[in-house]
Amino acid sequence: MSDPQFTQTLHAPAYADALLGWFIRLGIDADETTLPGLCVAAVAQLSQCELSQWYWRDESTGRLELIAQHLPGALRPVDPVSTEDFQHEQVLHYVLSHQTALSLQDLAGSVYECGFLPVMARPWGAVSCVPLFNRGKAISGVLVYASQCRKKLQDYSVSLSQLGSFASMQLSLLRCQRSTGHVTPPKGCPPALRVEFGLIGSSTAMDETYRLIGKVLNAPYTVLLRGETGTGKEVVARAIHAAGPRSQKPFVVQNCAAFPEGLLESELFGYRKGAFTGAERNHTGLFDAAHGGTLLLDEIGDMPLSLQAKLLRVLQEGEVRPLGASAAHKVDVRIIAATHRDLCAMVAQGGFREDLYYRLAQFPIELPPLRQRDGDVLLLAREFAQKASVALGRSPVAWSSAALDQLSSYAFPGNVRELKCLVERAVLLCDDGVILPAHLSLPAPTADEPIDATLRQRLERVERVFLIDCLHKNRGNRTRTARELGVARRTLLYRLARLKIPVGDMREEC
Repeated sequence: MSDPQFTQTLHAPAYADALLGWFIRLGIDADETTLPGLCVAAVAQLSQCELSQWYWRDESTGRLELIAQHLPGALRPVDPVSTEDFQHEQVLHYVLSHQTALSLQDLAGSVYECGFLPVMARPWGAVSCVPLFNRGKAISGVLVYASQCRKKLQDYSVSLSQLGSFASMQLSLLRCQRSTGHVTPPKGCPPALRVEFGLIGSSTAMDETYRLIGKVLNAPYTVLLRGETGTGKEVVARAIHAAGPRSQKPFVVQNCAAFPEGLLESELFGYRKGAFTGAERNHTGLFDAAHGGTLLLDEIGDMPLSLQAKLLRVLQEGEVRPLGASAAHKVDVRIIAATHRDLCAMVAQGGFREDLYYRLAQFPIELPPLRQRDGDVLLLAREFAQKASVALGRSPVAWSSAALDQLSSYAFPGNVRELKCLVERAVLLCDDGVILPAHLSLPAPTADEPIDATLRQRLERVERVFLIDCLHKNRGNRTRTARELGVARRTLLYRLARLKIPVGDMREEC
């Protein structure tokens, strides 16, 4: 490799190992559906940029189309049948015509126009565009990665151009195989959806969540998110909104337990001047504020009964009447409700309207607690640690085996929210770049808590943590993991099944 990144970066061996891992994964684990998403995810991770894009060039027409984009939680997935042509964009055209990379370190002071980059609240600081080549050394596309900070990105150009060119040739081969009928279509829900939704987790329990989100994404149904406190109900609601057809419209959140009944009603429906003492002007309600978009009613189980009747009318008629108004008006809002309560039990006890419950539970999604998400604790912990390191302006931290063992054996009653706070505190306490058990400050099991009764259970727990960490390091590639462990691949697969470790898409960035 001639990439300066390998010689100028202190962590060159780690970068080389990560790059090789992505080459192996794109060559072995990807199919036509998942490869574009995996490629842009790899580029974003390797370059440490918030955005990465893959533009595909049609050899016959010269058109340049965006086929994949990595920008978690911000935009809806790229439409695979989009017909927009980007070949005349100034920067992209330069890369195509000169067949060379172009890196802009300070976009604010640049003369180049970058209208192809998505508009964000915070402007883009730096961008790099690298050409992709096919087997005949002709231009097959452009790879783009951008950061909201001003920094040098050219050091990544050679290695990422090689990675992108490899992925481009793989995609051409897969499409050729499909056109000649020599390939079997992938089964099930594409793992790339995990990246597009901006969610983290590769467990079987989360696979079901991804499947349900994909089903309801473009449907007009009301969604009821159920799950324990801290399972990420608002995160899932934002994912449904951001990846759906209403992504460009407002996403409004209201916690129904945060206001008393009278104030909650005025917040939701608004009021007219003079409606009550102190109403000195018209006030727009949240239903109107969310018009065209999505309204998340969090903790819906805490909504007063009298207000539930008014909410039911909004759901049935699609109209609201502000306090003090003489007439109702139409609103176009998608409702997502969330609760940690058992609404069925509340209905039986008279604490929740039965008709409203069935209207809200048009499409229920049960979010699994963290203790049921095998292997996801380590994925989430690494992601939270990386984000915490960036927020603190520190180098990425490493994890000790003992700390990972503690994480995997703890039940996390506070679920993902508890894990996130715990990891952020550990990163802050970590001074030597390695998180130790002392930094986690997890409570010791009490005498009343069950402890592993046998040596086998203790050994299996240690083995499970070790295998998950090794799979994680090898980007989920079982062949490479077996080779590193010095066992046959068949033996590894048996142990994974025996320990109920998900063998699906175990990626570091998810």
